[in-house]
Amino acid sequence: MAPVSPSPSTSPPSPAPAALAADAVRVEPRTLSPGAFWELAKPGITRLVCITAAIGFVLGLFGQAWTTAALLISALGCVAGTALSAAGANALNMWWERDRDLLMHRTARRPIPSGVIAPAHALLAGVVFSLSGVGLLLALCGPAPAIVSAATILSYVLLYTPLKPVTAWATLIGAVPGALPPMIGYCAALSLNEPMSAAALGSMLDPRGWSLFALMFIWQIPHFLAIAWMHREDYQRGGHKVLALIDPRGLATAWLSLVNAVILLPLTLLPVWLMPDRLGWLYGSVAVITGAIFIGQCVFFAIDRTRPRARAVFFGSIIHLPLLLCAVVLEVIVRVVS
Repeated sequence: MAPVSPSPSTSPPSPAPAALAADAVRVEPRTLSPGAFWELAKPGITRLVCITAAIGFVLGLFGQAWTTAALLISALGCVAGTALSAAGANALNMWWERDRDLLMHRTARRPIPSGVIAPAHALLAGVVFSLSGVGLLLALCGPAPAIVSAATILSYVLLYTPLKPVTAWATLIGAVPGALPPMIGYCAALSLNEPMSAAALGSMLDPRGWSLFALMFIWQIPHFLAIAWMHREDYQRGGHKVLALIDPRGLATAWLSLVNAVILLPLTLLPVWLMPDRLGWLYGSVAVITGAIFIGQCVFFAIDRTRPRARAVFFGSIIHLPLLLCAVVLEVIVRVVS
């Protein structure tokens, strides 16, 4: 989900890991600045997380009665709390992976390996951001979104991050916290009026919210597989276990991308079936058209397992999802106005 840097294959030869480590030791952390902590939060990922949480909030809000004050407080708590939670999880991820980040072209310029922020400061920032995010959600939105947010942070930091150098299955595990943010927003919306009610707490089990999770979960698989194929040499340098390294011909990578792209199409239509009062022909049309195009890109990747084809799948994924999210917002606006 993060922006991708140029492929290692087109980059100058990298220094030996020992030389990189030695250079890093000689770099003293600079004066702390807001910009350094902004980079520590992985702003691209945090932004996407906030957008998906906001989409969940909009869908959960539809059809409910609210006061302006309650709506503003809940919306602010949802977005700000999600942003802080995502920033905390990302900072803790960077702290945990600082040594591996140093060995990879894509990550060597991150704040910790580049010496901009000391590891202890990054750890403290990650803990503070995480606790602040969960606390803000609890205070302004209720326990349900706070619990989902805490689960997101813990699964990302304590499951996905340590498993990345151990097993290629970490990609699937990492897709879980990546798919939970819409549930934060959905639960926040259903907790708007009575956050401690059974209905609000039961929002964590609502199949309509989980349909958003399923969509996001499957979307991430071809997205991440394409990134791993393009940057497999870099992942090998960093000691990560990705499918592309145990699948040198790319057969499993490409065909798994295609299978998940096919599965994604009906999953993008699942919210229409579960929420017909909120989504219909407009969103459904966008889902079918963009989904079919994305499947086509994955078909070409399965036939021709080259970096340009993988890049097409990657860019296709980051176009497909925003179009779906925009269609959700447009459809809800149309239905509210009409």
